[in-house]
Amino acid sequence: MATPEDRKLVGRAREGDADAFEELVRLHTPQLYRLLARMLGSASAAEDVAQECFIRAWRALPSFRGEARFSTWLYRIAINEGNRYLARESRRELLPFDDVLRDVPDLGAQTAELAEVGELRERLERLLAELPAHYRVAVVLRDVEGYSNEEAAELLELDVRNFKSRLHRGRMAIRHRLEELAEGD
Repeated sequence: MATPEDRKLVGRAREGDADAFEELVRLHTPQLYRLLARMLGSASAAEDVAQECFIRAWRALPSFRGEARFSTWLYRIAINEGNRYLARESRRELLPFDDVLRDVPDLGAQTAELAEVGELRERLERLLAELPAHYRVAVVLRDVEGYSNEEAAELLELDVRNFKSRLHRGRMAIRHRLEELAEGD
């Protein structure tokens, strides 16, 4: 369910109120940026793609029917733009996730909780960065962003069964690599 604030701002923005849209951008940038940074493995790419997302959202806002939450609609645009970016990049260089996370704005308690996990967190972030993009985005949406299977499937325009399969395969790939690393220690 959309927040009352989002509904008001979206209504004003659909009528051409650029200030209302700027407020929506301000409210949703941290989560969108975090998703894109993890999906793309690059802070600078995440910034570029986030800007493109908001441009596309502004242009498409008149067609937003409000059947889904604004954030869901915006995340769908972000995932599509992220996939377009990855498709355009014939050979992309992944930054170490420490570098990416250093550029991610402080997102409050969740970031503090993740920081406490220390070395395991760093390993998980690196392993997440190694996953193929379609598995990575599934794991990020479900396990990092906390979307339900149904919500994440909707964002990716998949049926729930296909989403669960991607999520499972992504999780298993991370688990397998963790086990390999544990054996090597």
